[in-house]
Amino acid sequence: MVSGCQVAPVKPIDPVIKSLAATKPLVIAHRGAPGYLPEHTLESATLAFAQGADFIEQDLVVTKDSKIVVLHDIHLETVTNVEQMFPSRKRGDGRYYALDFTLAELKTLRVHERQDGKAKQVFPNRYQGNGHFTIATFEEHIELIQQLNRQFNKTIGFYPEIKSPAWHRQQGVDISKLVVAELRKHNLDDPNKAIYVQCFDFEETQRLRNELKLKAKLVQLLAENDWQESPSDYDLLKTPAGLKAIAKVAQGVGPWIPQLVDLKTLQPTGLVKQAHLAGLQVHPYTFRQDALPKGLNTQQTLQLLFTKIKVNGLFTDFTDTVVEHLAE
Repeated sequence: MVSGCQVAPVKPIDPVIKSLAATKPLVIAHRGAPGYLPEHTLESATLAFAQGADFIEQDLVVTKDSKIVVLHDIHLETVTNVEQMFPSRKRGDGRYYALDFTLAELKTLRVHERQDGKAKQVFPNRYQGNGHFTIATFEEHIELIQQLNRQFNKTIGFYPEIKSPAWHRQQGVDISKLVVAELRKHNLDDPNKAIYVQCFDFEETQRLRNELKLKAKLVQLLAENDWQESPSDYDLLKTPAGLKAIAKVAQGVGPWIPQLVDLKTLQPTGLVKQAHLAGLQVHPYTFRQDALPKGLNTQQTLQLLFTKIKVNGLFTDFTDTVVEHLAE
């Protein structure tokens, strides 16, 4: 030791950060296994289960007859043949809304690989077949996963998202009330059960906890303000004060990966550390091995997320890839 030099004391790691960073990361099957089969179908969920997911996501929207179905969007034409089956049922904006169809009508549709506005596959190398896939209800997904858990002695969890609650309410439908009732029907409204309920709308996240008295774990999703995903101010929610407010009602946040790391410099933004300081888990979206950040391969991307910035879970279209990475 050089004479006269003082060594600064090592700052102890905050115990909350230490405990959150030490937990084994969760692998969350984003819309089932859409890297291989059409998203949100029962077949896709089954494959995600077989690939070793810890949780399987279900995006939830409501039908004309108040049934809850598993679809990523409130409209149908990007993932079904609705425009061929019901050409006259589009709204003035040219879109076909799940809320305008009964469950029986939706069951006549075929689910296909996600397409863009020009009817081209968004991910061209994914499923290219013509299998008969259909829209499923939330209840069907619950039963499927519960039965697979029973038969394989597993506890693979549920990760439902309440989609566009403000829009549903404008249409006269309280989607959150319907979802909470469904969870209670299946004994899933329990903080100790393997379930997280997620929502982009912070007002609704607070309402779920405070007004509807949801007991299950909650995750506040974080978007960018210009996406107009909800009325929430995401710039505010990403601040220490915003994260502290989230922690009053939720157990975690679900940010977009570029909110966590500068993809040019590969340096953390600090959001994970701030969320951990607030006592929140961090489950970002979405790892896709066919849409990687520029200049990074699969392993580099996963090392960046799990090792460098220490996320607590990850939404992925490729459950098998993430499971294999964590096993190594």
